[in-house]
Amino acid sequence: MKHFTKIAMAGAIASMLGSGFAHAAELSLAYFMGPKHPMNKGLMTPFGEKLAELSEGRLTVKQYPGGALNGVPPKQYSILLDGVADIVFTLPGYTADVFPKTNVVGLPGVCDSAVECTEGLQRARSELEKEYNAKVLALWANAPPVLITAGKPVTKLSDLEGMKVRVTSKGDVPFVEALGASAVAQPVNVINQNLSNGVIDAIMIDPSAIGSFKLYEPASYVTTWFPGSGSSFALLMNKEAYDSLSDADKAAVDAAASAELALGAAKVYDAVAGKGLEAAEKNGVQLLDWDPGEREKVQAVIDAAMENLKQSKVGDSTVGEVMNLMMGN
Repeated sequence: MKHFTKIAMAGAIASMLGSGFAHAAELSLAYFMGPKHPMNKGLMTPFGEKLAELSEGRLTVKQYPGGALNGVPPKQYSILLDGVADIVFTLPGYTADVFPKTNVVGLPGVCDSAVECTEGLQRARSELEKEYNAKVLALWANAPPVLITAGKPVTKLSDLEGMKVRVTSKGDVPFVEALGASAVAQPVNVINQNLSNGVIDAIMIDPSAIGSFKLYEPASYVTTWFPGSGSSFALLMNKEAYDSLSDADKAAVDAAASAELALGAAKVYDAVAGKGLEAAEKNGVQLLDWDPGEREKVQAVIDAAMENLKQSKVGDSTVGEVMNLMMGN
């Protein structure tokens, strides 16, 4: 049986009574990170404050952090569809088959910073929104990845041979495996332990996660450049909950979910990425560059792999077409 959020149920009742849903309502916002995660200050709290202001207090947001409504990050989109939460923070990469176009932003060569990647998502937003059975409030990205290892340093292409590398999305698998590694997609809440106990040999991730998830604890080395662009993030609202609002409150939601909201989150990610590398070094993790000539070898492998990957279908488009849209080509 389908569940409905409290706000959607209230809206349905209001509709039956012949009026728009315009009285005060509290929206639940579910995320799996702790309340001190940078995205709380960088996006979720600003959104809630702006929404309360624009709706003149009729709409407020109550946060449910730390997996209070869902402890399994890849199920965030499902709990939204089921009405467990009115709004969710999620990574489209965790359900890459559902959002193949969105996840193109993470491929090598698309963008070089969280802000640049987020601008690419904004350029493609009208196309990407078609992938979501939800009201898209924000799409943004973090900074390009680094490679975190525990057992051995990675400074040569040959070092990657046979390594088990954690990736964010299934979309990362082809180019990581082209480098000779074995790629496995895992949610962020398990990777600290998995690197520590040897389930994986390396973590491919934005450096902001080093501090947020204490990845300096199991790590010995960070290779400070690794092919890839930013991972995508989404703030989504249950469609029935949004549709049940009055026109005035829909307008408030739309205005609170402006492009500036996403770009603000991206700027936070770019800043925290640098702090993540500082935290790693402070905790005794060695920061590494590629040996002379090795980065060029890696890039040559990636360039060859991307020529084939660009022809792959993502929905009714190809990877190359979506990349061009994101890059403004």
